[in-house]
Amino acid sequence: MRCLIAALAFCALFTAPVRAEGVLVFAAASLKTALDEIAAGYEDTTRHEVTISYAASSVLARQIQAGAPADLIISANEDWMDVLQGEDLIEVASRVDLLGNGLVLIGAQDTEPTEIAVGLDLITRLNGGYLAMALVDAVPAGIYGKAALQNLGLWNDVEGQIAQTDNVRAALALVATGAAPLGIVYRSDAIAEDRVGVIGTIPEKFHPAIIYPAALTISSGPEALSFLTYLQGDEAQAEFLRQGFSLPEG
Repeated sequence: MRCLIAALAFCALFTAPVRAEGVLVFAAASLKTALDEIAAGYEDTTRHEVTISYAASSVLARQIQAGAPADLIISANEDWMDVLQGEDLIEVASRVDLLGNGLVLIGAQDTEPTEIAVGLDLITRLNGGYLAMALVDAVPAGIYGKAALQNLGLWNDVEGQIAQTDNVRAALALVATGAAPLGIVYRSDAIAEDRVGVIGTIPEKFHPAIIYPAALTISSGPEALSFLTYLQGDEAQAEFLRQGFSLPEG
């Protein structure tokens, strides 16, 4: 009987499906469209599973601080990654500036475009409605957007007419569904949503550089490094560029 059991166990090693190794990624909400596509390509190539949790970078950082078992984090803001690094929650040697992005003012598809510059009459364009933005004091897209409005001299005019959301994709949705006439989102978000149009691109001189740092966490498994390396490869980077992201210089 023991021999039979041993033989069956030996056969099972070759007939049972091998459990796929996987990686849990915490990623900024603005990455969803591009990263879903890239992760699918990685899974097809490696047969390893990628699970991605999307949220605002601030939320993701706090979850890791609370002990969430992420293998890899991709933030839309260097400051939140700095917080995790300062608390020894990421593998510093793995940290890399993965992507860049830009800010745009969006509206309905047929909204008339304009140059984004000092003196823009944003209040008239809102026409009593609200400007959709991610949380301006916590979420990277909102922080960048607030800085741009301040540098454009528009913040005091519109501060009372801002609809703040938990993440940038929620702000995008407000404009896409007509709940808000205008919004400030990333360039990549506008490309991902057919129901909105870009009114104008906010010049980079009006806001801090938008950088997406990525890093392994201190609890990361062996598959995480493989996926992080894949994200820096030609195929993944080509997809990021197609989706409206940029690649950091150098």
